[in-house]
Amino acid sequence: TVATLPVQDYAELGERAQRILALAVSEAEALDAGAVAAGQELRDAAEAAGRAAGDAARGAAGEVRAAADRAADERVAAAVREAEGLLAAARQDAEEVRSAAASAMAATRDRTASVLAHQEQEHAERLKAAEAELADREAASEARFAGLTERAEALLSEAGRDLAATQEAARHGQEDAEARAAELLAEARVREERVVRETDRILREHEEGREEVQAHMAHVRSSLAALTGRVAAED
Repeated sequence: TVATLPVQDYAELGERAQRILALAVSEAEALDAGAVAAGQELRDAAEAAGRAAGDAARGAAGEVRAAADRAADERVAAAVREAEGLLAAARQDAEEVRSAAASAMAATRDRTASVLAHQEQEHAERLKAAEAELADREAASEARFAGLTERAEALLSEAGRDLAATQEAARHGQEDAEARAAELLAEARVREERVVRETDRILREHEEGREEVQAHMAHVRSSLAALTGRVAAED
């Protein structure tokens, strides 16, 4: 019933009541307008603060991502440079060992020809000395290769740990940092596999050179045995 009643204008109360009603309505409208304006100001301030916070967060994330990229690049480059230096040193050592072995074998053959012209005992002693010298060179070469291989593996392991740490740090950044860390990890794995393959190849070449030297020594022994037997028969 109340809802069906017309809006009360208090006309029967006189002009003063009408003025009071108009003043109350005007005050209510002013309060509504003030509340709307204050709410709009708060919304504008909140949006500005949100934009500023977003800009600051994006800037900080970009700096973290750039720092992670630079650190990962520097660590990977340093590990690769040192591993390549070790491989170059290993190749040079292998070449020196092969050259020394060839020189020793040539000298042994010359000494053997000279000794056969004199006596069997002298030749046997010199051959024994040459074998001992060659054995020492082989042992030193193997020790050198073992040390280089161990150092290369340590460097690769350190690079792997650095990349793992970089990847973990990148996970706390944005998706771009994660993608970059994954790319760096893949590149490091490829370089690691290349270094391991190169090291295995050098070791195989060294082993082949040692087998060749041993075959030469066996041939020299057989030749000496045959020549010594021939000399004894002639005597």
